[in-house]
Amino acid sequence: MYDVVIIGGGPGGYAAALYAHNFGLNVALVEKERVGGTCLLRGCIPAKAWLKTAEVFAHAKKAADFGVQVGEPSLDWQVALDRKNGIVDGLVKGLGGLLKARKVDVISGYGRLAGGGVEVSTDSGEVRRLEARNVILATGSRPRAIPGYDFDGNRVVSSREALDWTERPNRVAIIGAGAIGSEFALILGSTGAEVHLFEMLDQVVPGSEPEAGKALAREMKKKGVNIRTGVAVGPAEVHEDRVVVPFEGDYVEVDKVLVAVGRAPVTEDIGLETTNVSVDRGFVEVDPNTMLTAEPNIYAVGDIVAGTPQLAHAGFAEGIAAITHIATGEIAPVDYRAIPLVVYTDPEVASVGLTEAEAREAGYDVEVHDHGMRGVGRAIIQGEVGGLVKIVSEKDGPILGATVVAPAAGELIHELMYAVAWEALPAEAAAYIHAHPTISEAIGETLLSAAGRSLH
Repeated sequence: MYDVVIIGGGPGGYAAALYAHNFGLNVALVEKERVGGTCLLRGCIPAKAWLKTAEVFAHAKKAADFGVQVGEPSLDWQVALDRKNGIVDGLVKGLGGLLKARKVDVISGYGRLAGGGVEVSTDSGEVRRLEARNVILATGSRPRAIPGYDFDGNRVVSSREALDWTERPNRVAIIGAGAIGSEFALILGSTGAEVHLFEMLDQVVPGSEPEAGKALAREMKKKGVNIRTGVAVGPAEVHEDRVVVPFEGDYVEVDKVLVAVGRAPVTEDIGLETTNVSVDRGFVEVDPNTMLTAEPNIYAVGDIVAGTPQLAHAGFAEGIAAITHIATGEIAPVDYRAIPLVVYTDPEVASVGLTEAEAREAGYDVEVHDHGMRGVGRAIIQGEVGGLVKIVSEKDGPILGATVVAPAAGELIHELMYAVAWEALPAEAAAYIHAHPTISEAIGETLLSAAGRSLH
């Protein structure tokens, strides 16, 4: 009898499995592929490896601007692919070793809920039953398709296939300009491909601050990305050697189409119909304080949870919350207000808390302050002046949200994460000193403005 059986070895599942050792729980982790889930195997980690390749290539092309003569760079796609695969394999191996050290039983197979326990079907056809006091569902998500763009693994693909392209396509259409679509647009555009990025809504990275979308779009266009926002595409015409993508009386002809319009929860065929678990459009509803479903002793974490961000670090926190409740009966609720979101483009776009529009919609009396990078010494030195910092606060009240568009914005956002989480007043946060010269000085300048005493 296991204290906990976890179905799914992605970030939410393996975080729960690892955290359980703090309480001496007996844990089994069921995974039909390798541990690591979408994030490690075919999402966050491999995509960032490709983005690093694109960044180095782009920097090499600009080396002469800094007085460094290296000639025209060339890209060995296979070497970059091998490097990406090596990073993934190394992290998977490390994760496997850590699970073993924590005495987690990793069981290979497809897990389903069954009569208070879990049945595991292996590739050999064997069915094994695991008895469990508690079950955590962490089955993750998969790329969404759209009408007229069925995935065929060749001409029309999801991010899963695109991460393993053995050569860079020369012409690519990307449908969807969210985080995944925008990151791929930068990978391909920075390395010389002809990229057409389509988005139905009115900006890249929909849902982010409009200023952030505009700043990112400007920089993407400099890297050769053709951006069309507020545009719907018609059904693709797939030919043996090309794909025609029609839109609003026009069309583009490309080698590949990447559909990046979000991810759907993987909750079918996992035995939910045998339980009282409540499901909304495939997403599992939980108590946000405990991650417990409507079925006693069945929890859910990660991408399958209704109404929460599909982010690996959200899955980590949800796994911790579930294990804490299982082990102690206490709650360790996830503070979704203060979860950073990062788009790893060039420049990066990072945000936390409420946008200006969200804060106004929530009824706050809002004050907004921003600061561009054009006067920031470190940004000028690096040749990266296209970004900004925007801080949203309540009038005479705390900081409600913030956005940073800058190199390494994904690192910089965390000081503003604490400000949002701790409901800091702008004047309180502005009292602390930023090193000079740094990109983060732009945050300090914006905080000073929000406190009513701007410097530069």
